[in-house]
Amino acid sequence: MAVIIDTISNLRPRHPEKAHRPDVAPLPKPDWIRVRAPVSRGYAETQKIVRDNKLVTVCEEAGCPNIGECWDKKHATFMIMGDTCTRACAFCNVKTGLPGALDVLEPEHVAEATLKLGLNHIVVTSVDRDDLADGGAEHFAQTIRAIRVRCPSTTIEILTPDFLRKDGALDVVVAAKPDVFNHNLETVPSRYLTVRPGARYFHSIRLLQRVKELDPLMFTKSGIMVGLGEERNEVLQLMDDLRSANVDFLTIGQYLQPTRKHHPVVRFVTPEEFNAYETIAYAKGFLMVSASPLTRSSHHAGDDFQRLKAAREAKLSR
Repeated sequence: MAVIIDTISNLRPRHPEKAHRPDVAPLPKPDWIRVRAPVSRGYAETQKIVRDNKLVTVCEEAGCPNIGECWDKKHATFMIMGDTCTRACAFCNVKTGLPGALDVLEPEHVAEATLKLGLNHIVVTSVDRDDLADGGAEHFAQTIRAIRVRCPSTTIEILTPDFLRKDGALDVVVAAKPDVFNHNLETVPSRYLTVRPGARYFHSIRLLQRVKELDPLMFTKSGIMVGLGEERNEVLQLMDDLRSANVDFLTIGQYLQPTRKHHPVVRFVTPEEFNAYETIAYAKGFLMVSASPLTRSSHHAGDDFQRLKAAREAKLSR
């Protein structure tokens, strides 16, 4: 009898495309970037529900600094279609490689976890699945529909990939009627080749614009990181690009380097600069803006959604 011992799987790096890059020591974090270690009872309960339902969260996979705060409140952002991404963005800590087959039961598992966590607002994101003919659009739609059945009063926010070269995929997702459609630009166009090489800036702008063409009442949202080497005037131009696509909600947060192999933090943007970005963004016409060092796309998403609705109602009543 032959015994086969796998000596390869456990040796494969999480980010093989970065394995041979030189190490870059992270910059020391300033005083305004400090979070508590996740040790609360609520955190443990959320973790158990996630594990019991065999789900993946972007909170863990991306190393979000707010995981302790959010999970303590039983807020989690589910990452569907596996834990392996087909892209290799220089900023992201999600594992890269060739993903496995889709879990056909995952939409029901997400709906069940949403029910158990008692969520009034759920955020669902995904890895990029360039290997799928529709980029995973139908799986997104099935997940939205499953949540609607199990939790009809829960509002749904999705954070999608760009569906690059996936004709018709966006239409499928929008037709499933999420309450908020989020797609992050991540950074300014001049940084795409080094930060987000698999994506196209103006394709992402057009994606967000197309959502409004398909459903003018659907809220749209996008976010960027700063501290990647962008210039202030580039951030302001990006705001104008998003407003030209009629995007409602903008988030801006500080980029944090996950490992020594990832893109370095060029600088830490001060809280005062974030406040200035927020003021300017509101002046440009965004209904909702969240800009701070620890802002992330789904941080306080439920509360922000309520403020977003109120802002639209106030604008319409003028």
